[in-house]
Amino acid sequence: MSRVDFAVPPDACDCHVHVFPDAARYPFVPKRVYTPPPAPVADLDAYLSGLGLRRVVIIQPSIYGTDNSALLDTLDALSGRARGVAVIDDGISDAALNDMHRSGVRGVRVNLEMDGEHDPGRSARRLREAAARVARLGWHIQLFCLADMVGALADVLADLPVPIVLDHLGGIAAGRGLDQPGFGAVLALLKAGNTYVKASGAYLCSDGAPGFPDIVPFAQAVIDANPDRIVWGSNWPHPDGARVPDRDPFAVRPFLPVGHVDTLNLLGRWAPDAEARRKALVDNPARLYGF
Repeated sequence: MSRVDFAVPPDACDCHVHVFPDAARYPFVPKRVYTPPPAPVADLDAYLSGLGLRRVVIIQPSIYGTDNSALLDTLDALSGRARGVAVIDDGISDAALNDMHRSGVRGVRVNLEMDGEHDPGRSARRLREAAARVARLGWHIQLFCLADMVGALADVLADLPVPIVLDHLGGIAAGRGLDQPGFGAVLALLKAGNTYVKASGAYLCSDGAPGFPDIVPFAQAVIDANPDRIVWGSNWPHPDGARVPDRDPFAVRPFLPVGHVDTLNLLGRWAPDAEARRKALVDNPARLYGF
């Protein structure tokens, strides 16, 4: 069995996982892109223990829409070891947001890519509306979009009154190179200090060579830009949410065959310095999520 290539520090955190408990109790929304098999909290706990990770951040997946019940029940089951990032709509009350905060939610996700939203104007409105709802709680906005959209929204993101967390290395496509549209904006936002980037989702951004060597210059660029604003995430249990023409969204798709140890070892290659790894795994998550 392979091992993690570096000493995992105490209180290390995986900042990007999903849970898929019993679908009969937590139904998926009819309008969804994919249907996953189960991945209950017991499986998550076993995964974390196997890597020596104590803390975790649960991200609301698109298949539940704005019903955060599975997320909130998972936070309760993990008894203080977990924080959450929810998905909300305009109708949610301040009282409900307060309840979420007490349960451990610390951010809201705006998932432009999975929603198929590519209009910067509409996207800007969604971001401003979300920020207006959660700023009083000290939450952040987690944004999933491609790097060119980050570039289109850079001025909006810089002006928001809440921290921003960019998923999956800022939505880069490795094959487009370091000078691809938007990646310069990702680095500039990082340097400005109000934006975090998740060192996550290598297989979503890579052209697919073993070990994802094409991702290394991007990961090292974001770490060099601001090591105090990088957090690591696995995307466990690796759902197959790709948009594929004529694929039945209601057919259960197996999780992608991604090695758990291999995924954590990527961080060791991207951040050879132990201090940078400790920031990504412990210090930065503690600050951002309030552990």
